[in-house]
Amino acid sequence: MASLLQGFEEVRLVKPVGKIVMTVTDNAVRFNKATAVVLGYPAFVKVLINERTKQIAITPTTAKADNGIKFSKGEGKQTASITVRDAAVVEAIKQFFEIAEVPEDQVAYQSVLGESHPNDKAVIFDATKAEAGVMKRRGRKKTVAAA
Repeated sequence: MASLLQGFEEVRLVKPVGKIVMTVTDNAVRFNKATAVVLGYPAFVKVLINERTKQIAITPTTAKADNGIKFSKGEGKQTASITVRDAAVVEAIKQFFEIAEVPEDQVAYQSVLGESHPNDKAVIFDATKAEAGVMKRRGRKKTVAAA
């Protein structure tokens, strides 16, 4: 006997991840949580740069891979953005951006939207489309010694 639901297909629910954003400051590169989501929460990634097109790509890799950097916690455990402070990575990416001089209590940054390429398991950021901004410095304030 044929099922009443024969021929039907289940509707696949795809959760929107929001915008994929990379933020570059003078001493760090930050990727928002959506970047980890679209890459499948990889523990390690490789950072690739294209000097001619001024693009930065990140793609999942393994802990044993050459040039792999620590990236995301597992699904459900990655609650915030991912900050990369590896000097070689920061310098390689920062070359494509102009970070403005700002007062000591502020941080200048460049922010750029990423484009997901699921078939290639990569996210690509085009530095030529970056937008500059300034935010208040977070964390501990420097104490000034009394004279």
